[in-house]
Amino acid sequence: MKIDLTDTTAGKVNKALVQGRRAIGTPAVGMVLTLVIVTDEENAYDALKAAEEASHEHPSRTLVVIKRVSRSPRDRTASRLDAEVRVGADAGSGETVILRLHGEVADHADSVVLPLLLPDAPVVVWWPVNAPLDPAKDPLGALAQRRVTDTYSSEQPVRELSARADTYTPGDTDLSWTRITPWRSMLAAALDQVVCEVKAVEVEGEEFNPSCELLAMWLADRLDVPVKRSLSAGPGLTAVRLATSEGAIALDRADGSLATLSIDGQPDRAVALKRRDTAELIAEELRRLDPDDTYASALRFGVERLNAPATPATPATPATEPVPEASAPEVSPKGEPVTHPATASEAAAEVPTTEAAPQERPPLKKRAKAT
Repeated sequence: MKIDLTDTTAGKVNKALVQGRRAIGTPAVGMVLTLVIVTDEENAYDALKAAEEASHEHPSRTLVVIKRVSRSPRDRTASRLDAEVRVGADAGSGETVILRLHGEVADHADSVVLPLLLPDAPVVVWWPVNAPLDPAKDPLGALAQRRVTDTYSSEQPVRELSARADTYTPGDTDLSWTRITPWRSMLAAALDQVVCEVKAVEVEGEEFNPSCELLAMWLADRLDVPVKRSLSAGPGLTAVRLATSEGAIALDRADGSLATLSIDGQPDRAVALKRRDTAELIAEELRRLDPDDTYASALRFGVERLNAPATPATPATPATEPVPEASAPEVSPKGEPVTHPATASEAAAEVPTTEAAPQERPPLKKRAKAT
């Protein structure tokens, strides 16, 4: 069921939601969260389709916020809110409200969204494209417990990763990080099968793919070894190679669906490692609402530290003892040098006598060997 509202308000949208639920015979609200999607007209269809598929696992109220660009100066000053309410089969397993904001109201989207949030339910905000540099300080991001971005959709993904590291706030996450979850699971399982020491790692993938950098930073952060980032024709991530003390470990995926796990001394194994669509990625992110500390640690490692050679430890420079300055000799009123008894005895003890035979030093005791 669809209900179109033109030049409306948030209160009328709420009444339309209640009217729609009664019309289809489901007055009870069984949603577990509110998903706010901030996008444009070009990407709204794909984002809404992914959210509807994810709602079969996470029934939610989906609010799609589309900020319409006004063409003329007169339209920029005129504020208008158009809404499309979907319930029942047209909204997956929840409710969907598409909000189109015109004019000055587009700068105050939080005041429109706030009355439509489910009471006592967590809020997740997702930017499929054009995410703010600091999602936590965005007016809509401040309403949410989780803020989902996607650096893969940005024009300069590697630079975007550095900006995300500078502005990270607990609750931030990235779909580029979600894409490498199967890779991290397979690599961790492979290292559990062999007792070895990892010496170096190489991550191979297509250019301008932030998932490759995130996987490389995760390995460098966890293993504390140099990681090389190399390029390939894709698609996406293609291979990860680990040089260990017991031989090489490689996870190679050339076609984007089936990978080969190779471990020295063991037969090669084929593992399913297909590229997942956006609906699967957003469904995975909605399973957890707590901060992702592993993502934060990998993000803060820094892209600039990749491809850096291992720095050898520099030996500590021994500290030199300061040489005491020679003091001027004490002179008597007659001009003769004054010699104190203590000084004279010390000087006599330091001068070796020629008549006495040199005394032999006691032999050094041998150090007992450690068991």
